[in-house]
Amino acid sequence: MATFFRRLAKAAPIAFGVQTKSAPRLRFGALAAISGGISAYYFYSSPNLGYLDQLNEETAPQVALNPDKWIEFKLQEKAQASHNTQLFRFSFDPDVKLGLHVASCLITRAPNGQNAERKTKYVIRPYTPISDPDAKGYFDLLIKVYPEGKMSQHFASLKPGDVVEVKGPIEKFRYSPNMKKHIGMIAGGSGITPMLQVIDAILKNPDDNTQVSLIYANLSPDDILLKKKLDTLSASNPNLKVFYTVDNPTKDWLGGHGFISKQMVVKGLPGPSDDTLVLVCGPPGMMNHVSGDKKDRTQGELSGILKELGYTEDMVYKF
Repeated sequence: MATFFRRLAKAAPIAFGVQTKSAPRLRFGALAAISGGISAYYFYSSPNLGYLDQLNEETAPQVALNPDKWIEFKLQEKAQASHNTQLFRFSFDPDVKLGLHVASCLITRAPNGQNAERKTKYVIRPYTPISDPDAKGYFDLLIKVYPEGKMSQHFASLKPGDVVEVKGPIEKFRYSPNMKKHIGMIAGGSGITPMLQVIDAILKNPDDNTQVSLIYANLSPDDILLKKKLDTLSASNPNLKVFYTVDNPTKDWLGGHGFISKQMVVKGLPGPSDDTLVLVCGPPGMMNHVSGDKKDRTQGELSGILKELGYTEDMVYKF
């Protein structure tokens, strides 16, 4: 397992179980929601209805997540993905799915001292799993560890067997196959995680013909997360194009230099159109430069280079 997970951290495509559209694949059914029971009146007034309700609960697809309850998930393995980023695999019942849809995130929490009433305080952060939502028994988180990051430092301190409390899923952007002819993506750093959810969903579906163009910005080549996976996917799928840009290139760097520019967007992304959607996720500085940041729980006003290039608010989604 340790060897497998080290390969996973290096983002080798076979370790992720990536399947291109030319390869055979299994079809998975849609994940159904667990329905509530019938009313207490009918339950007690009709033994047959009560039995049917019990049968439905036993046969309904089960999921590991609960949007209204904190659930403990055990760390199975962790590995170093880059000089400041770690990959974590959490396990649960191998017979059930996580209960995640594309694209959504989880909410995690960890104890952080006590308040004046001597009750536990918590630090809470959202993360987007990079594992297949249809996978059973596990999910993977890719987390950048910041020197002053309370939650990321907590994750870095975990050892196999330790647990993290999780709630969710929290819906972000609801993707459906062929919803747009061309999807553009602009990501910075760990903002690649929701993009991977969408990319994987598109590429594993033989009936999804969506074209995807990604611009991925980082400080240096060493900071590019999951580059091997992205390179392999783009090399084997003509509908996926990836362009990298870094602030501090090495002498042999062949990608873009510096911040994301208008020229990069014009050359690398689909132009403004009713059949176009641009997804944006990254640190606040990048968001403000490209699209404007989100406001509280809303998308906020569109600004930055995307607005200057003629995109409208219904053509852009900010994670």
